[in-house]
Amino acid sequence: MEKHDLHHEFPELNEKIHSLKVSDNHFRKLFDQYHEINNSIHSIETGAEVVSDEVLNDYRLKRVHLKDQLYELLTKN
Repeated sequence: MEKHDLHHEFPELNEKIHSLKVSDNHFRKLFDQYHEINNSIHSIETGAEVVSDEVLNDYRLKRVHLKDQLYELLTKN
C-alpha cells in the first residue's frame, strides 16, 4: 500500500508546503494531524494494525477533510 503524504499528493507545492510548515502554526497543526492519521491508515492497510472497517473509513474521511483544508491553505493567494 502506498502512503499518501502531502509531498506525494502535491509535488508541485513542495516549496509552499515547507514554507507554511515553518511559518504558519495552523498549517503545521493540520499537517501534523494529516500525517498522523495517514500513518495510522497505512498501518491498518498493511496489516500492522487491525481495526473495524468503520474505523478505517472514519480515518479515511478525516484524511480527506484534512487534505482539503491543507490544499486550500496551500493554494490561497
